[in-house]
Amino acid sequence: MTDLVVASQPAELARQAAGWLEAEVSNAIAERGSCALALAGGRTPDPVYRELASRSSIDWRKVNVFFGDERAVPPEHPDSNYRMVDLALLSRVPIPPSQVHRMEAERSDREAAAREYERLLPPRLDVLVLGMGADGHTVSLFPGSPALDERRRLVVPVVGTTPPAERLTITPPVIEAARKVAVIATGDDKATMVARAIEGPFAPTAVPVQLARWGVWFLDQAAAARLTTRRVAT
Repeated sequence: MTDLVVASQPAELARQAAGWLEAEVSNAIAERGSCALALAGGRTPDPVYRELASRSSIDWRKVNVFFGDERAVPPEHPDSNYRMVDLALLSRVPIPPSQVHRMEAERSDREAAAREYERLLPPRLDVLVLGMGADGHTVSLFPGSPALDERRRLVVPVVGTTPPAERLTITPPVIEAARKVAVIATGDDKATMVARAIEGPFAPTAVPVQLARWGVWFLDQAAAARLTTRRVAT
């Protein structure tokens, strides 16, 4: 069953999602001695990461940060997921640089970059943060992508539907193996697909974000507008 948090204000959404992340990262450290945390890029998680950076309970020395996907751009490029996460979170917390594992999607040999990155990934991520597009994609798993059928590889090169099109992405087995998953989605342009993802027939080839249907979904009221049920409202 999907857990839903529907927030009435942007600041409340950021507070709720950051609070969940703070608790789950700290729980992983308490239970296993460290936390493997994979983060989403894009615009939507930015205020969540900024709120998370303001919280002091996480021992960042025991956190390893990974990324769910990356565009084929340098790390300083405005479209870089790493750049967004660094500005919003990583540069604001005391995490050792050696524990931040950037996807080097700008390399000319993206196949080699993908294979190297999957060797860095742990068998299971402790906490995975995902976003979603209006078309139902998550990370860089787009509807109809051959990568959705991948069962052995953990990271693969893909071509997305919007520029910059060439990317690296984690695959379905990584999402399915994660101990905790959060999906963050906002905006009325995502309302139809949010409802389809959570309440529709399970068809991740058409709605890739359904791979995380079992996770905790943090939505604003616009994104939740077409849902027939709301189990948690704020």
